[in-house]
Amino acid sequence: MLPRTVAALLALVFVALPVRADPPKRLLLLSQGPDGHPAAAHEYVAGIKILQKCLEKVKDLEIQSVRADEPWRDGPELLDKADGVVLYLAEGAKWMQNDPRRFEALKKLAARKGGIVVLHWAMGTKDAKYIDGCLELLGGCHGGPDRKYKFFQADVSIVAPKHPVAAGVKDLKIHDEFYYQLKFTKAKGVTPIVQVEIDGKKETVGWSWERPDGGRSFGFSGLHFHENWRLIEYRRLVAQAVLWTLELPIPAEGLPVTVTEQDLKLK
Repeated sequence: MLPRTVAALLALVFVALPVRADPPKRLLLLSQGPDGHPAAAHEYVAGIKILQKCLEKVKDLEIQSVRADEPWRDGPELLDKADGVVLYLAEGAKWMQNDPRRFEALKKLAARKGGIVVLHWAMGTKDAKYIDGCLELLGGCHGGPDRKYKFFQADVSIVAPKHPVAAGVKDLKIHDEFYYQLKFTKAKGVTPIVQVEIDGKKETVGWSWERPDGGRSFGFSGLHFHENWRLIEYRRLVAQAVLWTLELPIPAEGLPVTVTEQDLKLK
């Protein structure tokens, strides 16, 4: 046995050793340039800047904002280093699968329980052949020739108010383009978060998915117009969705997501 004095010194050393903290989560924010829509619509780069502003004070989070215009050859390497990704870009279901290396990197991200968030057209595809791959990662997709969308003054309802993503988010009215009659995975774990009424039917336009691999995905089909980032409910919903997919804490009263007029400008 060790002498008592030596044992006591060793005990002090172990007590004094710092507890190793978990490394910060690495978040990759992906946007693209104009996709042919009029100015102030599909403003992916400007929208991502606002989201980054909303998240910049979150502890244990490292954020990298990157343009992901094609061919985006360095994409797989960046995705391999990320714990979570936000896609706000054009025809995302197709974009994810355009490059086999990119799609494989996204699947690896999901396999290690990485977070995936998609906004507006980032959940979509014109060609139905990309739907299944999209569902594999997101749980929902706005895809194929039968996809539906509508511009209107919507009554937006938070239908899962106890979900962490919805903390501090209230029902609201907003003029937006919503994709609806979305296609959803048959796997378990999809929770409708946001719904709007279209033609007398409640349509899910925002959802969370606790994937079979143990990771989390979130999608929101609004945010066509850049102006709608002015709404604290929109900013809070999206920012908290990011935190939820990364398994980071969300304040019960809602995340502070204050921005300035300068932050909201397109340039």
